Amino acid sequence: MAQRGANPSARPPLPWHQRKPLRALVYHGFVGLFALLMLYPILWLVGSSFKPPDEIWTNQTAILPQEFYPQNYPNGWAGFGGISFTTFYRNSLFYATVGTLLSVSASAVVAYGFARLRFRGRRFWFAIMLVTLMLPTQVQIIPQYIVFKQLGWLNTFYPLLLPRIGGSAFFIFMIIQFIRSIPRDLDEAAMIDGASKIGIFRLVILPQLTPAIITAAIFSFYWTWDEFLVPLIYLNSPELYLVSLALRTFSDPSGQTDWGAIFAMSALSLLPVFVIFIAFQRYLVEGISTTGLKG
Repeated sequence: MAQRGANPSARPPLPWHQRKPLRALVYHGFVGLFALLMLYPILWLVGSSFKPPDEIWTNQTAILPQEFYPQNYPNGWAGFGGISFTTFYRNSLFYATVGTLLSVSASAVVAYGFARLRFRGRRFWFAIMLVTLMLPTQVQIIPQYIVFKQLGWLNTFYPLLLPRIGGSAFFIFMIIQFIRSIPRDLDEAAMIDGASKIGIFRLVILPQLTPAIITAAIFSFYWTWDEFLVPLIYLNSPELYLVSLALRTFSDPSGQTDWGAIFAMSALSLLPVFVIFIAFQRYLVEGISTTGLKG
């Protein structure tokens, strides 16, 4: 028999993991700690760029400097060998911008051909394209180096930019998935109006590729800006160095290294990446979600 005064419709208390306030608190606390763990190296880098040289390795775990020392930035920007970081940043911006334009534009055209056009051997060439996606960069370096050496293009930007004219297999595959989500009825309507294949791509497909193209451009800029191995092989003159090569050259294993200046220039090298991410964050999320859910 039920006890007097007891409410038969009352539910038993929920377990703690099913209570929304506690669950939300635990979830956000875990996410906050994980975000702090991921951001700690960047925060430490920025904080160490304002530390004096004798404090960088004596006060390693602390993020904030005990003594504020902004002189690391002028010292680092002065560069080495009479070449300042103005030259290195200009080279990196040129390489990242032109390389991104070539890679993304070519990838969009090739993706349109695979997704919409019917031609002999389409499946075979698509499979070859996917195989190139699986090849590591180190496998391609030796034959490419031999070719560019025969052409006399070493110590120039040609070996860095010309391979991008054919597009990137990763971006081609990503844009193909986006194009397949566009109804073919739009292509047929444009053909009835007299549009050619190029006209369909320019008037129908390309305007709807904005999220995918911006997503590919952001990733391409990131990877090009941080690239180290390929520029190291082809560029020999310091006046052609990128920021990544300049930071490596700035350190002197056989002598005394100005780590404060290196950290200062490393922190500045992250600035373009953060600016682009903040400016195009909405397009990046939209492009990733669209290409991942459709197609």
